[in-house]
Amino acid sequence: MAKHGPSPFDADILRAAFRKAVKDESTPESKWRELAAQLIATYTGSSTVDPDLVEWIVQSESHQ
Repeated sequence: MAKHGPSPFDADILRAAFRKAVKDESTPESKWRELAAQLIATYTGSSTVDPDLVEWIVQSESHQ
């Protein structure tokens, strides 16, 4: 994760929100990265999204 990005606590919140959205909306895996990026951008208020954070969130879901 980026040095100036969300804190570990915030990242866990984002991951939990992502997991819930994927489950509740039956989001296809092909849309996961886009969804994760949108959640991060909304949560942080920044249009710049750390791709490593996106990958961490997406991978955490695919390894369940």
